[in-house]
Amino acid sequence: MSLKLHFSKMNGAGNDFVVFDNRDLKTTLSTEQIAFLCHRQFGVGADGLLAVEPDTQGADFRMRYYNADGGEAEMCGNGARCFARYVRSLKSASASQVTFRTQAGLIEAEFHGEEISVQLTSPQGLKLNESVALKDRSLIVHSLNTGVPHAVVFVEDLEKTPIVDWGSQLRYHPHFAPKGTNVNFVQVLNQNQIRVRTYERGVEGETLACGTGVTASAIIAHLTHAVEKPVRVKVQGGDWLGVDFEKSGESFSKVKLQGPAVVVFQGEIEIY
Repeated sequence: MSLKLHFSKMNGAGNDFVVFDNRDLKTTLSTEQIAFLCHRQFGVGADGLLAVEPDTQGADFRMRYYNADGGEAEMCGNGARCFARYVRSLKSASASQVTFRTQAGLIEAEFHGEEISVQLTSPQGLKLNESVALKDRSLIVHSLNTGVPHAVVFVEDLEKTPIVDWGSQLRYHPHFAPKGTNVNFVQVLNQNQIRVRTYERGVEGETLACGTGVTASAIIAHLTHAVEKPVRVKVQGGDWLGVDFEKSGESFSKVKLQGPAVVVFQGEIEIY
């Protein structure tokens, strides 16, 4: 049997998503069907899929997020902004904010003209200055979970950094077993600006942006390189994202990620 899926294709700073309304919970997609939808040659093409579901614990909506390989993940920062843009019209076109629940916790989104800010859950598991051995070298790696796990490596020149080679080695490294990690390579530009390129788990390659990765990179750049907040972050897609947060000892709160989120097109696709 087949089903026809009405969807929106959305983009957040180069991170793109298939989004659909499943508030009636009538649509159940298999891992293979999600991977098909995200396939850039045979499907719609996306870094991931976002499903809108009802929430039973007081939030406006529930966000389900699936990577391009069809596996479900806890959260996605750029996806959260796209999700917020999508569900705003389901709540009220004039709504100034929406809330939605993810596997990583409750997300609050606010609208600022063309940009959207999302207040993320508090980061966990900070580790700094760990030496991790690759096939032909060792790298100093920092890590932080900003809803999903992220490794951060500082480099002198992002253009000369083998993103896919080093990224894939770290993503599957025993140091980050069993779940693996996303990997961010960061170049400090000045006292409050950094540039980030990300190898994403589940996509298994470089993406044009990663919101939770940008957030982890900004916090760790503040801690290790005295980069001042709010941190401005340039992503591979060319957009700038903003990251702000409050720090108390070793804890972080009120972590906000701000940037664009747009609808690219809407359509219908038949899935088998």
